[in-house]
Amino acid sequence: MYDGPFCVLSLVDNRAFIRLSFRVLEHDPTQNDIRRFLADFKARLDVRGLAVRGVTTDGSELYPEPLKELWPDVPHQVCEFHVIKEITKAVLHALAATRKKLRDRIPKQPRGRPRKAERAQSRKATRQQQQVSKLFEHRYLFVQHRLTADQKTTLQRITRGLAHLRRLRQIMEEVYRLFDRRCRTETALARLAQLRGRVSRCKRLGRALDKLSSPNLEKALTFLDDKLLPATSNAVERSNRRYRKAQKSIYSVRTAEHIRQRIALDMQRDQQAPDRAQTTKALHQARSGTKKLQE
Repeated sequence: MYDGPFCVLSLVDNRAFIRLSFRVLEHDPTQNDIRRFLADFKARLDVRGLAVRGVTTDGSELYPEPLKELWPDVPHQVCEFHVIKEITKAVLHALAATRKKLRDRIPKQPRGRPRKAERAQSRKATRQQQQVSKLFEHRYLFVQHRLTADQKTTLQRITRGLAHLRRLRQIMEEVYRLFDRRCRTETALARLAQLRGRVSRCKRLGRALDKLSSPNLEKALTFLDDKLLPATSNAVERSNRRYRKAQKSIYSVRTAEHIRQRIALDMQRDQQAPDRAQTTKALHQARSGTKKLQE
C-alpha cells in the first residue's frame, strides 16, 4: 500500500483476515526489502514451529524470487482479482479504440437543417453517433461477470454489425470460466491455451489483449488444485481499506512513525475482536432475558 512517499508491506492471514506483520518503508520497495521482510517473518514462524502452506500476492515482479528462495515448495498464487482487473482494462481499452474508429468514420454534417438530398446521409450519421454513444453508455456489459437476459439483448443490439466486439465479450466470458472452482488447474490451462489461440486470430483487436499472454495468468490458476489456497488477496485489501478509512478522520497519520502506530493499533484491535464479540453476545443475552422478565 502506497501513501505518499511511504510504502507499507503487509502479511495477512487470508483465512482469519488478521494482519500478521507489517513494515513501513520510506522509499519504493525492492527485492531486497521484500526478502528481508519475508525472512524476518519466516524466522518468527520457525521459532513457533509453524509453516507456510500457501502464499497469495498481486502480480508484482518483486515477490517470485524471494518466495522461491525462502519457501521453494510452497505454492504461489497470484491474486485472481488483480489478473482479471488487468484483462478488464485491456478489454475496455480495445472497446475504446473501436469507438474512436467508429467516431472518425461519421461524416461531418453542415450546420442547420439538412437539405432534402442530404436527409438520408444525416439519418445515417445520427444512427452511427447513437451507436457510439450506446457503446460508451453500456461498456460495462463487455466486462460484467454475469448478464441478465435484458442485458444480453442490449449487448446484441448495440454490437449489430460489429462481430469483433461480440467476440470481445465471448473472450471475457472464457476468462471468467478459467477461474471456475469446479475444474482443475490442468483443465483451466488447456482452456487458456485454446483461448490464446483464438485471440491470436482476432487481428482486428490488435495488441489490446496482450495481457492474456502474461505468465501471471497461469499462476492465478494455482488455487484450483488447492482447496486451502484462496483465489484472491482479499484480506490484504480489506485491511488496507480499513487503514484508509481511519486515515480520513485522523489527518496526522502522515509520518512513518504515525503510520506504524496506526497499524499497530489496528492489529491490537484485531486481537481483541473475539473478546469484544463475546462481550457483545453476553450483553445481548442479558438484555433479552431482562425483557422476558419484564413481559
